Amino acid sequence: MAVIEQLGFMLVFLAVGAVASSVGLLDSARTDTLTAVAFYVALPALVFASTFDRPLEELVSPALLVGFWVVVALTVAVGWVVHRQRATDARRSVAIVQSYHGNMGFLGLPLVAAAMGGEAAAIASVILGVGAVTQVPVTVFLLIRLNDSDASVSGELRALATNPVLVSLAAGIVASVGTVAVPGPVIGGLDAVSTLALPLALVCVGAKLDTELSLSALRPTTGVVLLKVVWMPLLAWAVFSALGLGATPLSAAVVMLGVPTAVSTYVYTSELGGDESFASMNVLVTTVASLGTLSVLVWLLG
Repeated sequence: MAVIEQLGFMLVFLAVGAVASSVGLLDSARTDTLTAVAFYVALPALVFASTFDRPLEELVSPALLVGFWVVVALTVAVGWVVHRQRATDARRSVAIVQSYHGNMGFLGLPLVAAAMGGEAAAIASVILGVGAVTQVPVTVFLLIRLNDSDASVSGELRALATNPVLVSLAAGIVASVGTVAVPGPVIGGLDAVSTLALPLALVCVGAKLDTELSLSALRPTTGVVLLKVVWMPLLAWAVFSALGLGATPLSAAVVMLGVPTAVSTYVYTSELGGDESFASMNVLVTTVASLGTLSVLVWLLG
């Protein structure tokens, strides 16, 4: 799909979600239901269908893992420095977290699958899994530590263990290693369901965006936007290139790390004592900004 078509596709479904929410068609309960379908059905189907028949050595490499962790660690460190003078700990913690914690599940993986094909989607599925077990614990720890929250890190990690994306990734890798024969009709059904991942995800993200926030409050989000959708993909390209990652894995990794701030960071912020209005604004602005940056990345790398 051409870049301009992909951008138009993303804009249309984001707008559908936002409009449906504003006129009441997608209230909180319906949005939660749609999100659950995307998270528990479409995304796992996409992950399994992308990985079950790929040799493990094509999916996982030391360069991919090391590169991912280096990019995240450096972005956390740079975010800590850039955001050190935020007025409150509640705002500083959110700014740091939202500078690296990306929407790789709802936007990254479906976008890579739609724009780059099956091989790239398989790599992106692994990055999504590694990202989940990396970003969520770091995010929870930082929010609890900086906000002196009483929440339990262990409780959040137990919830991560049942993450359907991780479960489907594990199933796909097991099927790959064990050369499990999956019936054709099953794969056909999974492929059909997986095509819903990107439009469902975009509608859900659009429905959850707070479009009534004041534009005069945009200035404090600048640092988060620049780190998340500009610095992070550029750093990813430099790191993965230096590590000698192949063209397809490199392209998938850069796009995955160039996605906007995850909507889930707003949920964590609400639970763990961060600045909720600031978190909501960052999700909105990075998502809108990423429509342009992701289109450029797909054009350059796709």
